[in-house]
Amino acid sequence: MFIVYAILIFALLIFVHELGHLMTAKATGIYVKEFAIGMGPRLWSITRGETRYSIRPFPIGGFCAMEGEDEDSDDPRAFNNRPAPARALVLVAGSGMNIILAVLMLSILIFANGEPTARIDTVAAASPAAAAGLKAGDEVLAVNGEAVSSWSEISGKLTEVANGISPPRVDLRVRGQDGRERDISTYMYEDTDGAYRVGITSAIARGPGFFFRSFRLGAEATWNMTKMMYSAIGDLLTGKAGIDQLTGPVGIVKAVGDTAKVGGGYVVELAALISLNLGIVNLLPLPALDGGRILFLIIRIFTGRRVSDALEARIHTIGLLALFVLMGYITFIDVDRFIIK
Repeated sequence: MFIVYAILIFALLIFVHELGHLMTAKATGIYVKEFAIGMGPRLWSITRGETRYSIRPFPIGGFCAMEGEDEDSDDPRAFNNRPAPARALVLVAGSGMNIILAVLMLSILIFANGEPTARIDTVAAASPAAAAGLKAGDEVLAVNGEAVSSWSEISGKLTEVANGISPPRVDLRVRGQDGRERDISTYMYEDTDGAYRVGITSAIARGPGFFFRSFRLGAEATWNMTKMMYSAIGDLLTGKAGIDQLTGPVGIVKAVGDTAKVGGGYVVELAALISLNLGIVNLLPLPALDGGRILFLIIRIFTGRRVSDALEARIHTIGLLALFVLMGYITFIDVDRFIIK
């Protein structure tokens, strides 16, 4: 079943990416010859207007074929004859759509899970929290004298206590449902997984207000992922990390299978991460990638036509072959790492 999940994820991310190219190409008056999802021979196709839409059997790619994209063309609506801003917008749109999709996925996931609050939902029986007198509905106002307003702050303070004191002791100031505040001292116990806990769970907030807030939280989560990805790219460029630490389609399928066993929410989070990865990698200034095409676009702004369409196409072809070789090597590593061993 996880293979089906992986195929659906690949198909969705590729569709969204190529759809970004298609929509902006149409909006800027560029002639689109074919819009395809999948690679290989056509399984099905239909022509609407001037564009053929097709589905192909291998869900590892797709394309939005524009007139004059990889060849010289005299057609005034060809990609190579459109103004530079229009071409740049088309090139950026694919990655932009993947980044937007990542934000939407994470926002929906955050809204579905709800937002943990500083209010206590349950108190475990026979736990230190129960013995100390904490009750469901109490709102935690401070941990060891430091004010808190969210569950993440409470969790962070409790983690600090667990790492600094043995046995971990914590002073809480809480407000009951009657509005009265009281101070409670309790201990943290070591659970079966080795983590220290008090024995309380957070009440989850949902509602119209949180619906809009979830999009801001989704954007923040996407930004944090982006910073981590650029840090990883920096490690690759500086040699701190090797190519053998990258993963390809086989590794992604394995990751989807592992996360599917944990829960559907983790699959959505992984899909958002892959979508963001696709968007960021495609903007790198390398031949055959959208970022490489943008680089050539910038070069032509300063050099004119000294770099011909044919020369650029050959460079992108070489880059594509190099990319296939790299993907083949990564796939070989993934097969050895995840299947043979």
